Amino acid sequence: MPFDISVIALYLGGMVALGWYSLRLTKTKKDYLVAGRRLGPIMYSGTMAAVVLGGASTIGGVALGYSHGISGAWLVLTIGTGILLLHALFARRLVRLRVYTVSEMLNLRYGGSTSAISGVVMWGYTLMLAVTSTLAFATVFSVLLDMPSALGIAIGGGVVVAYSALGGMWSITLTDMTQFVITTLGFLVILLPVSITAAGGFGEMRASLDASYFQIDSIGGGTIATYALIYGFGLLIGQDIWQRVFTARSAKTATVGGIGSGIYCLGYALAGALIGTAARTLYPNLDNPDNAFATIVEDLLPAGLRGLVLAAALSALMSTASGALIACSTVSTNDILELFRRRGGARRAGNQQPHEGNGSEVRTNRAATLILGLAAIGIAMVVDDVVTALTIAYNILVGGLLVAILGALLWKRGTRQGALVSMVVGTVVVLGSMITEGLDANEPIYYGLAASLIAYVTVSLLTPPTPEPVLRAWQRRLRGQQDHNRRSAVDDPIEAANTAHTRREQQ
Repeated sequence: MPFDISVIALYLGGMVALGWYSLRLTKTKKDYLVAGRRLGPIMYSGTMAAVVLGGASTIGGVALGYSHGISGAWLVLTIGTGILLLHALFARRLVRLRVYTVSEMLNLRYGGSTSAISGVVMWGYTLMLAVTSTLAFATVFSVLLDMPSALGIAIGGGVVVAYSALGGMWSITLTDMTQFVITTLGFLVILLPVSITAAGGFGEMRASLDASYFQIDSIGGGTIATYALIYGFGLLIGQDIWQRVFTARSAKTATVGGIGSGIYCLGYALAGALIGTAARTLYPNLDNPDNAFATIVEDLLPAGLRGLVLAAALSALMSTASGALIACSTVSTNDILELFRRRGGARRAGNQQPHEGNGSEVRTNRAATLILGLAAIGIAMVVDDVVTALTIAYNILVGGLLVAILGALLWKRGTRQGALVSMVVGTVVVLGSMITEGLDANEPIYYGLAASLIAYVTVSLLTPPTPEPVLRAWQRRLRGQQDHNRRSAVDDPIEAANTAHTRREQQ
């Protein structure tokens, strides 16, 4: 065990060192929030896979495999499917918009601010997502290192907050690529074959377990449909995911790299379910399925390899936690704080964006990341269920924002009034249904989506269409043509140069 602890300590120290190194790369707001929009296909694919495969996908995915067999793969399968759909259908347009947040996109499309509602809903989702990944540190540290849960959360969360606050998206990108490699080695190359072999292979697993463990639909059609709605559609609209899309240096990069990461996620889903099934064969009486991953690692792997696989688990947790944290920080400063500034009389002329090179913008985002990270650690210490916490986060996101966001991208007749009412109605119905039906119930997301859709369509048809000048400006942005009334070349010469380069590529 001392050797394993040394491996883990080396890994954690390396993550902080990468964050410190990233300080020199982070000079502007664009660097801090979207890594300068400069990622190529390989780095983009690795970081996109890393951000979606976190605690629920790794610890929770194995736990679902332990409880349901191969059907437990559905949670991560729907995540992978969501990534594939996002990049096949929408990523190219999102890259061309050159915004920072989902709320900014909605403002452009509907011709007025939606941040008061959309920003708050997205803020709640990203904060809860950071909490779920931080919470999962307790499972790994407590089982493998016999460490109190609170201490494990503090150590894991503290490292994430440190490197995220230091270098923003650049440090998160560099750590994510390192974490992607470590996770692939530990989870797929080492733990998957070792666990199946220790369980006696597929023949012994089939002989030891009920036949339902090898039926792809044994988890239940209702649960599968709910996963598809919550996680599949949630991946289409989450700020943490869109913010990674915004880091791509071109629309082609996002499409190719994103499809590659989606395919990787599908394989990861099956691997987690099989590891969980093997754990059920070996340890049929675990009190908590969430402990299946750590138990099988502790029992089957020798020193050194055990430390590497633990580092792989921590990598999965940290990549999602850091992605959610920077997303929450971005929403806080770019949407919510800016809304208060405008209401306080500090609205910038023409609603133009703050200067990209303003160092105070970076300092503000760094402070927000630190404060929100500490808050996530505190909340994680009082929450005890990874999958339930993630379900709450995605219920709020999908029920509150899915209809307004997809409507913005797909329905010209949708209006700002319809979007605002749908956000409020969907969020209220989801929260109310979770109270009445239960946090783990399937019904809240259906009720919330239905109410949101009815409100969106009805109010949009009863209110005047979005003005044509707004729609024309929106179409220009979708084609990669910046609105120079909103941000001039003088305000941001780097952005202007990038825009000119994009136009030359399109020609």
